[in-house]
Amino acid sequence: MAEAYIVEAVRTAGGRRGGALKDWHPVDLAAQVLNALVERSGVDPAAIDDVVMGCVGQAGEQAFHVGRNAVLASKLPESVPAVTIDRQCGSSQQSIHFAAQAVMSGTQDVVIAAGVESMTRVPMGLPVTLPMQHGIGTGPFPRSIQERFGVAMFSQFAGAEMIAEKYGFEREELDRFALESHRKASRAADAGALDAEIVVLAVEGGEHRRDEGIRDDATLEGIASVKLLKEGGRISAANASQICDGASGVLIVSEAALKAHGLTPLARIHNLTVTAGDPVIMLEEPIPATARALARAGMSIADIDLYEVNEAFAPVPLAWLRETGAEPDKLNVNGGAIALGHPLGASGAKLMATLTHALKARGKRYGLQTMCEGGGIANVTIVENLA
Repeated sequence: MAEAYIVEAVRTAGGRRGGALKDWHPVDLAAQVLNALVERSGVDPAAIDDVVMGCVGQAGEQAFHVGRNAVLASKLPESVPAVTIDRQCGSSQQSIHFAAQAVMSGTQDVVIAAGVESMTRVPMGLPVTLPMQHGIGTGPFPRSIQERFGVAMFSQFAGAEMIAEKYGFEREELDRFALESHRKASRAADAGALDAEIVVLAVEGGEHRRDEGIRDDATLEGIASVKLLKEGGRISAANASQICDGASGVLIVSEAALKAHGLTPLARIHNLTVTAGDPVIMLEEPIPATARALARAGMSIADIDLYEVNEAFAPVPLAWLRETGAEPDKLNVNGGAIALGHPLGASGAKLMATLTHALKARGKRYGLQTMCEGGGIANVTIVENLA
């Protein structure tokens, strides 16, 4: 089978809800990422076969095909097609999978996988809540699903509490994990470890180049003081991912395209896996997905040098660490979504940008990325550093 190579991977620095990126239309955010991929790689924009854009909240400014609109708002020629996809939080990780699969199949040679989410301008859940508020329909879960699974709706917040209870994680352990995420992100940002992956944006008052969610002065006492989402529970906003605005993208090409366009590979796609399981607990699926990916790749967790496991809620990566036997000091080495933010549809390619650049900077070989997704799905991507 043909190989697929990552040539460039970039992201915007995360913006808090109502923060630095509040005035950026999500289409323009995504367009800036597309422009940066072309400019940094030097690829001929007319050679791009497709753009696969992940986005969860496909309503309002992110409706009417945000992927195609991003192409039209960018410097890419209008001849470049696009598609918009939704695999919930894994949308742009699935974009990477679709792009790589297109290249590996030989049907395309140069594909951009990207994602965007402005959670300020298109609030989380809007595609569900807006019709309901206007008396349109009954929601996404018909009685057949409700009766089959014994719930009126699937909730990621309930799933996070279920995982914490199942694995015996008390609030203090979750809060300590959250504190460490902020500390790692703060150190990385101060050291310039994130600079290579970030597309700098013009904002009111200057430039946006640092993730707004990082709390340099975070303390365990401050995190512990945040109100729990559920009385008697263990999850709070402080040990969960931050609402975030942002965009991200990865340029994926064939070996023939590397030679034809004089491109330098950053990494090689080594394995692509997606699995699905219990939609009620929902967020546990990265564990079996990782086991399957490693088995298919003929690898063990010991072969992986760095892991990016999305910090949707602190118990998710903690459970993943326990069940996989992975080494904590290889996990989210530059901080995770608790500190850096989780811009839903952009998070998959965002994590890949962080992972590939971290592998390069540290001189490591293999990286693994996974994230929990709505509906009990998980993607796993294994890459090999070539830089």
